[in-house]
Amino acid sequence: MSSDQFHLNFSLMSPGHYRAAWRLADADPHAYLDVEHYVRLAKLAEEAGIDAVFQGDSPALGPEIAAGTSGGLDGFTLLAVIAGATERIGLLPTVSTTYSTPYSLARRFQSLDHLTKGRAALNVVTTGNPAAAANFGVSAHPDRDARYRRAHEFLEVITRLWEAWEPGAIIADKATGQFGDPSRIHAIDHHGEFFDVAGPLPVPTSPQVRPVISQAGETPAGLELAARYADVVFAAGHTVAKARASRDDIRARARAHGRDADSIKYSLGLIVLVGTDEEEARRRHDELNATLPPIEHIVSAVLSALGLPADAFGPDDVIRLEDLPTEPNLNAFSIGMYNNTRAVLAEGARTLRELVAHTAGIGTHRLVVGSPERIADDLESWWRQGAADGFTVMFADTRIDLERFATLVVPILKERGLFHREYPEGTLRDRLRLPVPGLQPAGRRLAVSPA
Repeated sequence: MSSDQFHLNFSLMSPGHYRAAWRLADADPHAYLDVEHYVRLAKLAEEAGIDAVFQGDSPALGPEIAAGTSGGLDGFTLLAVIAGATERIGLLPTVSTTYSTPYSLARRFQSLDHLTKGRAALNVVTTGNPAAAANFGVSAHPDRDARYRRAHEFLEVITRLWEAWEPGAIIADKATGQFGDPSRIHAIDHHGEFFDVAGPLPVPTSPQVRPVISQAGETPAGLELAARYADVVFAAGHTVAKARASRDDIRARARAHGRDADSIKYSLGLIVLVGTDEEEARRRHDELNATLPPIEHIVSAVLSALGLPADAFGPDDVIRLEDLPTEPNLNAFSIGMYNNTRAVLAEGARTLRELVAHTAGIGTHRLVVGSPERIADDLESWWRQGAADGFTVMFADTRIDLERFATLVVPILKERGLFHREYPEGTLRDRLRLPVPGLQPAGRRLAVSPA
């Protein structure tokens, strides 16, 4: 991929970001558990040259199961299966630093990177759902500050583990019988607030030196975590001005940590509904909207997420910027939703019905509905205005919109020179034009066992 092209990742969330799309007459409600469904989607994405497939995750079942899917298959396991059915596409499951341990996670992803010849990535979250605590024997869900302190330490540990083997540590000299050089393999001997980890891993440094790290979250703590450790920031943006300002902010934060600003990629999330033409797109949009809960229920949920009383406004009441709290509720599930709503209202008052129309119901990300040409125009416009380095594309109804984006939108982007025509050689890190981390082993060297 050249410097004048953007990256594309695909979400595999099923049935889609219209979570009740399973209600459509021709939809299979059980597809979200069907490995053949996911392998088909991943192969379509790979045929289009997409950089990586992404799978969200939650370590707790949510109340939304009453109306649609909640969580589902373990993302790492699913993408490991997809790895065996594909050859080039990157694999980006979501992991929780609050409810995982760094050594076991580092080993799994280092192994995946070896087995896929450099296609592994991970999307790091701190988990906002307090119900997860009871699934892991934790008496109470940690507050936001504690979760981010743990995340910083977690990423410090896994990156040191990934980089603890020096180049040339595997000698494999058949004449002398020496396989490995323990002097080039380093324990990390980490002792911190949350973890005590000796290390090293039992496998050498992987093809990418370390898997690509993506981070999602718009709190100041989340942005600082990304600025220090992330290769990719998975972000939401409902206006060009908001997205451009957020991209500039994360690049400035990266520079403050001594990094090249181009070493962190801003991947803007958006939801697409792809019509064969504008009329068909509107028809499908109406069909999917009919699967949603009553608008009054959605509006109540939106108001609560914004820190307002659930009955403060009706669907067709006008809401203005000054009606919102001046600061987000830091205990709310989505700070991004609050920030993006402020950005939308800064451009003019809206009704709650109009705000809901920006997303697939109560989603955090912007919804784009239209023909392949209109959607290609939208991506090109936002990218040329500096709002993103690329896009993580989510789908209104994944079974339909992923294939249509891959076969109808991507060719337009390729024709315009905005996306690579063929997979570039090398690892996922190479393809995203990310620097290879420097090997900085720390801690004691391994002792040599007696012969």
